[in-house]
Amino acid sequence: MSPAHLRLLWPDWQGAGADVVGQLAPEFPLDVARRAYTVGTAVLTAVMPPHDGPVAAVPVPLEDPAEPDRDGVESKTAVTRQLADALRIIGEHDPDRITTFGGTCAVSVAPFASLAARYGNDLAVVWIDSHPDVDTGGTEYNGYHAMAVSMITGRGDAELSALLPGTVAPERVALVGLHDWVEDAYRHVGEWGLTAFGPDELRESGRPLLDWLAGTGCSRVAIHFDVDTVDAREGVLGLGKVPGGLTGAEVRRIAGELAGAADVVGTTVAEFFPRDVVHVQQVLRGFPLIGG
Repeated sequence: MSPAHLRLLWPDWQGAGADVVGQLAPEFPLDVARRAYTVGTAVLTAVMPPHDGPVAAVPVPLEDPAEPDRDGVESKTAVTRQLADALRIIGEHDPDRITTFGGTCAVSVAPFASLAARYGNDLAVVWIDSHPDVDTGGTEYNGYHAMAVSMITGRGDAELSALLPGTVAPERVALVGLHDWVEDAYRHVGEWGLTAFGPDELRESGRPLLDWLAGTGCSRVAIHFDVDTVDAREGVLGLGKVPGGLTGAEVRRIAGELAGAADVVGTTVAEFFPRDVVHVQQVLRGFPLIGG
């Protein structure tokens, strides 16, 4: 790979709303469940193929400052600091391609904004996710990871958006695998002009998505993959257990079809919540000669 291909490791956990994490992972103490995203990033880092290029990690503290919501964004100070650090790291490397392992969906904001600044109107974004991630500070859920698409399209929090070097017009963003949402945020999909494909529209072929991509006129694409898009009946990879999504094979086929149709300059893998690994950690906590 080119030295200009950066692998970014970003174990963000503060982007997920604490209450929702507690509801969806009640088998763990809340402080453990919230930090499971850092475990997911570590596992991805360990099991992915070696990277022939620069690797950098965004510093993410494990302590919780217990900051109340500000401007409708939970842990806003922490997510602002992480966003600034990620943009600084990307700027230092000045990559033309970025692969990101996270962490919550918020980890796509800095790399995709940076790629948008580099490629301008020639960049499309394919957001493979069960959820639209179009919340704002004015919607009910205050978890920043559900605001990622809002940020990338220039509809996010003003203070955070001021840090971004670029945005992607909504007509160049496609939501793929969308089938789980909260109504007060979902209306933004139509209002902002985003294109959405449900799982059943892409079961047999990615042709509808490829036709959309061709219609954008873009020769480059950034792909975000939230692992909760994989049908929970196949395997529970994310925090939520959402049935009816795309299969793993379908996601892989869609990604391959996109790579055949455009130059993939960004890939993010996010929201991996490895319950079995976290359970092993809990079993081994305090073990002789291990500690913890």
